Amino acid sequence: MLGGTLSAAVAWLLSGLAAPLPPPGRTAAILVIAALGAARDLGLVSLRLPQNARQIPQEVLLGRLRAGALQFGFELGTGVRTYLPATTPYVLALGLPLSHQGPAATLLTGAAFGAGRALSAALTYLSRSPSRAALVALRLPVLVKTTALAALTALTWLYLG
Repeated sequence: MLGGTLSAAVAWLLSGLAAPLPPPGRTAAILVIAALGAARDLGLVSLRLPQNARQIPQEVLLGRLRAGALQFGFELGTGVRTYLPATTPYVLALGLPLSHQGPAATLLTGAAFGAGRALSAALTYLSRSPSRAALVALRLPVLVKTTALAALTALTWLYLG
């Protein structure tokens, strides 16, 4: 959660750059970004996203289990050091500064993102099922598409409804 909160703090600091834009321009930008994100996740457009297409190295955990686990969790929570299978976190990362939310809402959003990343890791650990990876691989495309459409729908309703 701390990693997500740090990422959100950076987004909040960057929100000052969007302040000169008029609110209708920020709204339009948020909806265009959300529509592009949904189109990407639905396979309608091809956009390269800035990300590390790899996992956090195992060396982080080797030799210092507790400190390594904390570092792993922090890095996972930032969403910066690892692969993200969906576009929605990028929509969130760009939408937060554009929406010009206050620090509390922005930090809570980041903490929720970090908690979601932690929940994924915790569920993987707790399941201990050899077939879990295959089940996740089957469900992930549907989840990614559903999340992208839900984000686009919610933002459209919020800003235009």
